[in-house]
Amino acid sequence: EREAAGQGLPPGPAHGSRALEDILSEEDEQDRVPLHKLKLLGESEELRGLLLNPHLRQLLLTIDQAQDKSSLMRKFMQEPLFVEFADCCLSIVEPPEKENVLPE
Repeated sequence: EREAAGQGLPPGPAHGSRALEDILSEEDEQDRVPLHKLKLLGESEELRGLLLNPHLRQLLLTIDQAQDKSSLMRKFMQEPLFVEFADCCLSIVEPPEKENVLPE
């Protein structure tokens, strides 16, 4: 998100691949998004367009800086702009399966 917003990643060891592995336990494995799919977020023109919106950027900064992120996320999921952002991100990292496609 920060990279797509033009802010880049803050310096520090927390952004190394080993640090990510240390943070997440094996039981969190199913909730991980592979790095190659996360990189697709930075390549999305649609997502970049959304991130030009200053209101959305402020929402994301508020979540990033919040102590109680889960309750704030529940609140923001009522915001149409945030839902549009979340849907866009999900469609990039987990594209919907094509329906009614005949196998070849």
